[in-house]
Amino acid sequence: MTAPSSAEQPWPVRTVARKVAEYIGRLGEVWVEGQVAQLSRRGAATVFLTLRDTAADLSIPVTCPRDVADRPGLALTEGARVLVRARPDYYIARGSFSLRATEIRAVGLGELLARIERIRGLLAAEGLFDAVRKRPLPFAPAVVGLVTGKDSAAERDVLVTARRRWPAVRFAVQHCVVQGPSAAGEVIEALQRLDRDPEVGVIVVARGGGSVEDLLPFSDEGLVRAIAACRTPVVTAVGHETDTTLVDHVADVRAATPTDAAHRVVPEIGEQRRLVDGLRSRALALVTGRLDQQVRWLDQVRSRPVLADPQRLLAGRDDDVAALRLRATRTLTHRVDLAARDLEHARARVAALSPQATLDRGYALVQTADGELVRDPADVADDQPLTVRVAGGRIPVRVDRQDGQP
Repeated sequence: MTAPSSAEQPWPVRTVARKVAEYIGRLGEVWVEGQVAQLSRRGAATVFLTLRDTAADLSIPVTCPRDVADRPGLALTEGARVLVRARPDYYIARGSFSLRATEIRAVGLGELLARIERIRGLLAAEGLFDAVRKRPLPFAPAVVGLVTGKDSAAERDVLVTARRRWPAVRFAVQHCVVQGPSAAGEVIEALQRLDRDPEVGVIVVARGGGSVEDLLPFSDEGLVRAIAACRTPVVTAVGHETDTTLVDHVADVRAATPTDAAHRVVPEIGEQRRLVDGLRSRALALVTGRLDQQVRWLDQVRSRPVLADPQRLLAGRDDDVAALRLRATRTLTHRVDLAARDLEHARARVAALSPQATLDRGYALVQTADGELVRDPADVADDQPLTVRVAGGRIPVRVDRQDGQP
């Protein structure tokens, strides 16, 4: 038993490598599914191949005896999907991991379709195929991104048809492999480059028809997720009308053929011209009809007596104004007279009730220095200054009592 490692007693590299090899060796034989990415028969007794996971973009080297790779009935080629029974192996000298295969089976068409169906169910459960995620295509995009094989019939169909329908359209074409083990990865890279281009308004992924095996890259889980992550609307045109791949479910629009994709992404210029001409004629008819209606209304208004001879409205209004002015003058004069009489009556009542009138009759008012009226002789003191108010004015006096009498 090796003592636990520590900062004071670290393990050598060989010890770590040996422990990793022992741990991997305890795993035993496993069944692995993948795609053959590289195949080499250079050795006399050993065949070397690489097993690739397309969804994770991960690969593992595999070695097997030649009789296992050349088993009758097994067509082992690059791009084929296989099931491998192998024992994991860790090569200590190079620190590399590989699989030593003891059996290889080809994945049949039924198994491929079943696997695609499993992936479809998984992605559908995540909501990647929901209709609410579909985005409308832009009208007459200035630049159309195209992902397709170089010099392919699909490329010619899209370019020729689109330019015939809308000559001003421009294309950003990304050529890539559309069949084989590296197809899905190249399509993903081309798709992401176009999605980063701000001028690209829509992306078309096009490929001609083929067998289920030929179209298998377009059911790759990684490619489906890449299309779902695109910010730019994506149109797929893979295979013939009867061919359906997983990218058709996640795309914003699925076209039956590459030619159909061109019809969907750009309008037809002749049709648009006819539409514009029709709208122009309709607008002209509407404006002309509205102007005619307003002219008739104006003629009717102008024919009315009030507008034909406006002076007629003023005739006879002078007498009405003069009568109203006279009536207003009389009413105002009457009210002023009534107010004057009321004022005289009020003044007479005030004069009658005024203390001055009482003084005029010979009465007098005696006030202290602070203006308070004296009502009782006992309220004043001897020698206190007082003011006597009579009708003619005020008389200052001083209290002088003799024998107790003021």
